Amino acid sequence: MAKFTFNMPDVGEGVAEAEIVEWQVKVGDRIEEDQHIVDVMTDKATIDIESPVTGTVTEVAGEAGDIVAVGAMLLVVEVEGEAEEEPQQETSQSVPEPEVAAEEPSPPPVRPEPVEGLSSTSDEGEGEKSSASTSSAQTDSPIKVLATPAVRKRARDLGIDLGEVKPAADGRIRHADLDAFLSYNAGGGFAPAGTPRSDEPIKVIGLRKRIAQNMAASKRHIPHFSYVEEVDVTELERMRADLNANRGNKPKLTMLPLLISAFCKLIPDYPMINARYDDEANVVTRHGAIHLGMAAQTDSGLMVPVIKDAQSKNIWQLAREIGRLAEAARTGSATSAELSGSTLTVTSLGPLGGVATTPVINRPEVAIIGPNRIIERPMYVTGPDGTERDREAQADEYLDFLRSQGG
Repeated sequence: MAKFTFNMPDVGEGVAEAEIVEWQVKVGDRIEEDQHIVDVMTDKATIDIESPVTGTVTEVAGEAGDIVAVGAMLLVVEVEGEAEEEPQQETSQSVPEPEVAAEEPSPPPVRPEPVEGLSSTSDEGEGEKSSASTSSAQTDSPIKVLATPAVRKRARDLGIDLGEVKPAADGRIRHADLDAFLSYNAGGGFAPAGTPRSDEPIKVIGLRKRIAQNMAASKRHIPHFSYVEEVDVTELERMRADLNANRGNKPKLTMLPLLISAFCKLIPDYPMINARYDDEANVVTRHGAIHLGMAAQTDSGLMVPVIKDAQSKNIWQLAREIGRLAEAARTGSATSAELSGSTLTVTSLGPLGGVATTPVINRPEVAIIGPNRIIERPMYVTGPDGTERDREAQADEYLDFLRSQGG
């Protein structure tokens, strides 16, 4: 038997290292030649690495999240016969553009519980040791109370000062006394806001690590400026409903393809919006075609498939392409060509609600558009000539609106 050392292969032009995303084998496993052994990620793509030999795994380079340089040991395999030098294979692969994502919130911290002292006085009703010390809920209270540790813990969890609770005839506070206090102070905010949770470390690797790095680079290199505007889409929504009612076998229209169509009509008037900036060469390229990146949330993280030549598509073609690319991103079947080459990105935040958002620009682009949800509300309206509408007619319309809503 002999040892065969499989070094990290060259996985693409200019790639010097790769991150281990997931091992498909472990030490002690029997593997076959051409078997999928590990997934690694370069700056732009996740790549499957296959074994060049048959044998038993005796050593691996590291765990998920570790970086392995090209040419460094990746795997050691025990093979029959004498060990041979590993042939280095060149792999040329097309890789996608980096994606941008919002940070995930951290879990809330666990609230530590204070240590409480116990005395030797017994409590026949509770079967636990009691204390005549100051209330644990507020240690600086001058009132002395008698209560078991179980009652004190419950009061502490509820945020109740035992000095405010009326005790029983013998001066001792029991669970029934806490219940009575709560029943008379239901609106006093004594219910706990939540239950304590333990800390959960989550290693950031693979696509999520790349997203975090790209987002940090975007914020570091691009001075972000946000502009928020409200637009009356009453007629646009009415048109969308009419089109869907008579669409036949066409895809159902959401608001997004209509908005994209509007963007494509406006962008020629603002060519610097549809541009990419090379901050090393100090060159801004204003693109003629609109290759619109579409932020899509997936289980692996935020991905940005690209609607190529969006300006050349009608609303039905846009709707069909949006559905196709979103499905490809969710299932992980999107190609590198479908994930690269965007000149402007739109992130549809309407389903998340909210009033306004400030998404991170998808570097090296110079802008990102983030429409929020559509809401109905009464607004002051002017006539087509810019003059004020008749206030009485406007009031009547508002009353009609309230009646239609059951008001």
